[in-house]
Formats: sequence, structure tokens, C-alpha cells
Amino acid sequence: MDHDIQTLKEAIDALADAGPLVPADPESIEALMRQRARLDAVVTEAAASFDASGDWAPDGAKTAAAWLGRRCRVPTGQTRALIRRGRVLSHLPAFARAWSSGAINAAHVDTVAAVRNPVTEGALARDEQVLCDQAATLSFDEYVRSVSYWHQFADPDGTETSHEKRRAARDVYLEKSFGELWLGHMTMDPLSGAEVSDELGRLEHELFEADWAEAKECLGQEPSASDLERTPGQRRCDALVEMARRSRTAPANGRRPAPLLTVLVDFPTLQGRICELANGTVISPGALLPLLDEAFIERAVHRPDNRVEVSETARLFTGASRRAIEVRDRECTHPYCDGSRRCEVDHIIPYVDGGPTTQENGPCCAAFTIGCGTSGRRHRARRNTTRRTNCFYR
Repeated sequence: MDHDIQTLKEAIDALADAGPLVPADPESIEALMRQRARLDAVVTEAAASFDASGDWAPDGAKTAAAWLGRRCRVPTGQTRALIRRGRVLSHLPAFARAWSSGAINAAHVDTVAAVRNPVTEGALARDEQVLCDQAATLSFDEYVRSVSYWHQFADPDGTETSHEKRRAARDVYLEKSFGELWLGHMTMDPLSGAEVSDELGRLEHELFEADWAEAKECLGQEPSASDLERTPGQRRCDALVEMARRSRTAPANGRRPAPLLTVLVDFPTLQGRICELANGTVISPGALLPLLDEAFIERAVHRPDNRVEVSETARLFTGASRRAIEVRDRECTHPYCDGSRRCEVDHIIPYVDGGPTTQENGPCCAAFTIGCGTSGRRHRARRNTTRRTNCFYR
């Protein structure tokens, strides 16, 4: 065994032997994750060198991925991804350096590797350092959006084709299986998936509120997640059934809901192409064309002066002010929120402390915490049952 690997083994042994005494404070956790990323980078580059060397062939393996899967008892899909990542990394020197330093991780490399192709290769060589710097500073969701927009500029025809391919891949099946159970699977393009997911989530939330109220009435106190009648999965199933029932009972000549397209444009420069769904998914402009015939168009301009505001002394955010904040933020703005889309608009400086009801003082916040006045126990229960992080402003 190489001396450096032996030294690494001894260092890991020391941490493992510490057991519960391993530092678990925020600084130590961040440092451990950073060193883990560095080790992943070393393993990836080593795997790529092993693949290129052909040292796996004498054992009768057809590929390095097959050798790694058998010898290291790792799923072949993971070993193939490891080899692919290592091959791409040889063309991304800035990302290789940043990963080796622990500034980024494998997910960042995979994101940029997904948009590397013969068309974008030249632009990527030119812009690699910029994308790498963004990977080291932006949140991961923001980084994914940034790379998606870069891809649209570098390969506009390819992104439009990609949308058509994703839409062509849509598929749903629902089949009766053993024991009279029904099994299903869905594959949807971003637009269709967002539309179905939003409605399913809305109905699931209605059922959650009903379960919560019923449990509270039975117990005479705030319930916990285990006190609710249904699990989140059961509520989603019941919500899907409810969607079918409402579709069946809707009048044939009823008015269909029209989509609302929200296009965000950088006001100071009016440059660039910003086109994404409310959930943050970047889509190509061509994906919107089928909706334009039936959509209502809304324009919201964000600038310091001459904008629509309700009175600063109003108690609640309503009307144009609320809508402007929803368009601007679209999700909870707390840095440690996990991306909750069901948000309220609340005051940063509390209203009772003189905080004005203005856009500057009104971020989107996770809906289940703002102004509910409930106990921490209820917050934990709702977080567990809805898979959202509750966020607090102090």
C-alpha cells in the first residue's frame, strides 16, 4: 500500500475510533465535508488514470467500471459514473483544481459535464473559470440555474431540441398488479410536471389541514406527525383520486384555468435571456409557445421608484406589493431553507416594532412558521409531514 494512502487510513482510523467524541460542531462538520470532497476528487482522478492504464484487463474485466464494481463491491452504475466524471475532469482543469481544494464537489462537476458537448466545448473552455467561481459561491440550486442559462447562450438550438426530446419522453402508465393493487409511473416535461405537481401539492395540503384539525380535536392539543391519520404518501394518493373526481364532476363547458406566464427581466440592463418556472426550473423560450394563445400576460417591473405600493402602514402584504414580492423571491429567502415553495410574505422588521409594509421589508418565508404562533412541537411535526424546512427570521 502506498505510504500516503496508509497515512490517510491511519487518520481515518483515528476519527473512527473517537466514536461519539468526533467533533460535530458546525465548523467541524463543514471541514469534514470539505475534506470529503477533496478525497472524492482524488479518487475520481485515480479512477480515470486506472481506466486509462488498462491494468484492469489482465483480470479478464471488459472495462475499468466492471473491475471496480466487482472488486470494490460497488453498483456498476456508480462506477460507470465515476469513470465518466474522471474523463470529463481531464478537460476541466479549473474545476479539477477547485474540487481538489474542497471548494466544490462532484455534483458541481456533474452539472457542468452535462452541458459539455461538441457545440459548447469552445465556449466552456473560455468560460470555465467563471462557471467554476460561481460553483464555489452560489447555492447549488442557483448554480444549476446559472449553468442552464449559460447552456442556452452557448447552444440555443440544442436547448430547444432538448426541450422537445424531454417532452417527447413523457409517459404515464397505471396497471393493475397482484392483489388488485395498482402500480404506476410518471415521466413529465418541466411544464407539465410543474402543473400537475402544483395542483397535487395544493390538494395534499388541503388533506393535511383536515388531518391536522381532526387530530387536534381528538387529542385536545397540538398533535405530532405520528398522530395524523394518513402518511404524506397516503395523502398524495388520496389527492390524486380527488383530482380525478373533480375532473369527472366538472361541467363539460366549464372554464379551463389559463396559465400565467411570469417572465423575469434584469431591469438595469434588459439583457440576457431569463426564462424559468416559478419552481426555479430553467426552460427554453420555445417551450412557452404552445401556451401563449391561452395565457394571460402579467408584467411586474422591479425598480426603486415609481412602483405600485400599498400603504406602508398596512398590516398585511396584499395586492400588487404581495404579488411583486412573490414574483421576485418565488421561494423562502432564508439561507438555510430547503426550498419551500408554499410561502407567506412577512416583515423582516416586525410590524409591531414599526416595520413598514414595503417590498424591501417583505421577504417570502416558509408558510408554516410565519405568524402561526404555535409551539416548536407543531413546527417539527409539520416539517416532517410536509418535507419542508421551517424558517424563522430573528
